[in-house]
Amino acid sequence: MPSSTSSFESARPDLVIERSTSAEARIALRPGLRLTAADRPGIAQPVPERDIPDRRWGAIMLAALIMTLLMLGAWEWHWRAFGVEPSIANSDALWATQRRRIDHGEGDGATVLIGSSRMLFDLQLPVWQQLSGTRPIQLALEGTSPMFALEDLADDPNFRNGRLLVGVAPDIFFSGFAYRGGVLKYTRKQSPSQRVGQWLSMHFVEPFLAFDDPDYALPTVLERQDWWPVRPGMHPRKDVRKLMVVVDEDRASHIWDKLEKDPAYAALAQSIWAQHFEPGPGMPSPAELRKTIDEQIARAAVAVAKLRKRNVELIFVRTPSAGGYLAFEDKVFPRAKTWDMLLAKTGAPGVHFQDHPELQGFWLPEWSHLAARDAVRFTAALYRIIEHDVEQRGASRVAKTPER
Repeated sequence: MPSSTSSFESARPDLVIERSTSAEARIALRPGLRLTAADRPGIAQPVPERDIPDRRWGAIMLAALIMTLLMLGAWEWHWRAFGVEPSIANSDALWATQRRRIDHGEGDGATVLIGSSRMLFDLQLPVWQQLSGTRPIQLALEGTSPMFALEDLADDPNFRNGRLLVGVAPDIFFSGFAYRGGVLKYTRKQSPSQRVGQWLSMHFVEPFLAFDDPDYALPTVLERQDWWPVRPGMHPRKDVRKLMVVVDEDRASHIWDKLEKDPAYAALAQSIWAQHFEPGPGMPSPAELRKTIDEQIARAAVAVAKLRKRNVELIFVRTPSAGGYLAFEDKVFPRAKTWDMLLAKTGAPGVHFQDHPELQGFWLPEWSHLAARDAVRFTAALYRIIEHDVEQRGASRVAKTPER
């Protein structure tokens, strides 16, 4: 009986094309070569057989690569035209790199900065280094209370004989809000592959691609478009847009110059801040907020006492704010019930911008952060104030010491 199938040679020596009487054909491997995993011992389920069509795969891959590069180039051009420039990503991994400097021997006598975005944007590391001779370790994080970092440093015996500047943005510090509160856990559990990924990204991707920023990820861009319908009863809020530029791996940063050059973008940033200035769903009651403020001050007092035992000089810094933001802070977080209480309960010195004429008169394009050129002046003025206050406190202690 004649066979219902016939075989003939193909252009590839490892394939046989089998054609049945019904004129159906399929490509199969030659005998001795396994089609599926079913022939392997211990494999219960066969892998589905899928024929690979004979195509010019090299040309197809080249065309796909060209199209990908063209689309990436167009996306990069679009954001560069918008005013974006490549910058280092302010990632958890970058923060972890700076935090480990203390563990690796730089914590004895170091100047460390913690706080939220104002301490990150406004205090310029090169200026401080030029004046003091040492470059601070920058551990401030945007939108995040420094309380976690304060307590972590208070429990770290590697940090001693140094100086800790704690930035106080009232709405974040006294509410305990921590947008990036998981960074310390990430630091403790960061894997070798994550460290390598951070190094590769910082040296071979971030310095060259402007669109490599979370604010310009395609899903994020699509999500913030106005065409999406809003369900009844929902009150969506706009997310904070790009505000900063990180210039080196030490996390030296400043405000993005688009906020200085583009009034529309500055107005957008102001409108985003204003979303939080009026009571809304989910906001704490006055009694709840008072309790939270007291808790944050109590936590700070415990941490300050620990640091004092290791000869760490801690200074709270109330950085400038303006416009609608300052009005909101004065209303919800009045100085007498927050800042003054913080200094009284902790016994630590503080520098409030409203107490020093040289820390006033700066330009804050979106009410919360200093323009880049004014951040330079602010840093120099703050350094001089702190050094003067330190000398005054030292002289006061000497005068009070009884003679023997």
